[in-house]
Parts: sequence; C-alpha cells; structure tokens
Amino acid sequence: MCYWLTAAGIYNLVWGAATIAAPEFTLRLLGVNAATNEVWPQLWGCIGMIVGVYGIGYLIAARNPTRHWPITLVGLLGKIFGPIGFVMAAGQGQLPWSMGWTLLTNDLLWWVPFTLILLHAARVYRRSASATPPARTHP
Repeated sequence: MCYWLTAAGIYNLVWGAATIAAPEFTLRLLGVNAATNEVWPQLWGCIGMIVGVYGIGYLIAARNPTRHWPITLVGLLGKIFGPIGFVMAAGQGQLPWSMGWTLLTNDLLWWVPFTLILLHAARVYRRSASATPPARTHP
C-alpha cells in the first residue's frame, strides 16, 4: 500500500510539475493545438496544479494508508469521476478524444490499488470496532 501511494504521489508531482511548467508542450503531446484557444494553457496548468496537490496528499497517505484512507478515497473518486467527465465532454465535442490518453496513467492505473487500500482500511476499522467494548450508558 505504501509503495503504491508513494508511486502515485511521485507520479502526480512529476506530471503536475511538467504540466504547470510547459502546458503548451504537454498539450501538443496529446494532439491539442493550444494556439487555437488562449485559455487552454492556463486551464491545463491549473489541472496540473490540482494533480500535483493530490501528489502531496498521496505521499502523506503513504506514511499510514489505513489511518489516511480519506485521502485515498478522495483520490479514487477523482480518478473515477474525471474519466466520466472527460467522456461526456469529448462525446459532446468539447474536448479532443486524444486527451483521453492521460486517463490511462492519471486515473485507470490507480483504480485497483486504491480500491484495495480502501478495502483493507475498511477491514481494519471493522476489526477494531468489533474489538472495542460497548460504550457505557448512564441512567
């Protein structure tokens, strides 16, 4: 779990930094001509910032995945809803389908490990809850 979260943290930091530092270049790699819309590089840089911030969260969660499961949950939700939003936008012609390549490494790759981490955390919490004596009630 720690290795997966560390890998996710490093990946997100590197991807985010590259996207912030060179938004036009990273867009060109995806087949997007940023010159056709002056807003694209700014928006893409903002997405890079968000991805980078997630990277910090994953590195924190890697220190104790069971305790920091909410970070992993938020990450997994983003990795599920991001592709859904992309498919909707690309299907309506608002985004080029070529940008979908980012889904493979930014989102889909992490679904299984993040889900397994969350299932482990749920088992740990379930076990600890059943081992805790019932609370005392006062008359």
